[in-house]
Amino acid sequence: MKRFNTRQITMSAMVAALYFVLCYFGNIFQLTFGPVQVRLGEALTVLPFLFPATAPGLALGCLLTNILSPYGPIDMVVGTLATAIAAFWSAKMPRWYLAGLPPIVMNALLLPPMWAWAEAGALNGAFWAAYSFNLWTFVVGEAVACYVLGTILLKALPRVSFFRSMIPEGRLSTPGV
Repeated sequence: MKRFNTRQITMSAMVAALYFVLCYFGNIFQLTFGPVQVRLGEALTVLPFLFPATAPGLALGCLLTNILSPYGPIDMVVGTLATAIAAFWSAKMPRWYLAGLPPIVMNALLLPPMWAWAEAGALNGAFWAAYSFNLWTFVVGEAVACYVLGTILLKALPRVSFFRSMIPEGRLSTPGV
């Protein structure tokens, strides 16, 4: 198991706090738990591509955010699991433009059935209608968060000299750097 240094642990904690704050702010506009979920904090799920140590912080930030979820403990478990898997998977992506794909895929696979079950309560026509609706709203919301906002992060952070020293050597080939 790889050990993290103090700087990496601090960065992970800061990402956890930032994820929560961004999602809490987005909740004011019904973006965090609304029918079309564009969690602003989900833009951070691309950070493990540049900073692998941020993955645990993303999972913690998601867990803290999901405490506020109207779907209760199930969202705390399943939602956090989706973000944790996506964050660790993003760290393994070979190219920067693939870093946003894991959060989209994991959220599309794990969250729509959970939300559809909460809305319909059984495997019936209402469940499948809710599932279809939630699937597409999650994909669109995650794409906006990860590919629009996340790409901005992936292009901007390597330009900041403070962060450059923390980025693994093979990851600095991000366009525009």
